[in-house]
Amino acid sequence: MYAVIATGGKQYKVKAGDEVVVEKLTGDVGSTVQLRPVMVVDDAGAVTAGNALGERLVTGTITGHGRGEYIRVFTYTNKTRQHKRRGHRQHNTTVKIESI
Repeated sequence: MYAVIATGGKQYKVKAGDEVVVEKLTGDVGSTVQLRPVMVVDDAGAVTAGNALGERLVTGTITGHGRGEYIRVFTYTNKTRQHKRRGHRQHNTTVKIESI
């Protein structure tokens, strides 16, 4: 059985036992989070989506917080020798999926 969850404006395909790195979620390490499924596929291959999902939830445990890779941004204007260098690291959370 697997599900497609939506969090942080993105969708992830998960099944029980998976660890997923998503955009930052509030909560301490070890706390439980409930994520909204968009679609659920059971072991028989039957697909459930939309209003038929009802109150189904995907539960997971936060296993860590961190930051993504450093992204370098460099802009340069020709002939005037103007340049700008900056960087960015996105905050993220690792979630272990417990049940669907």
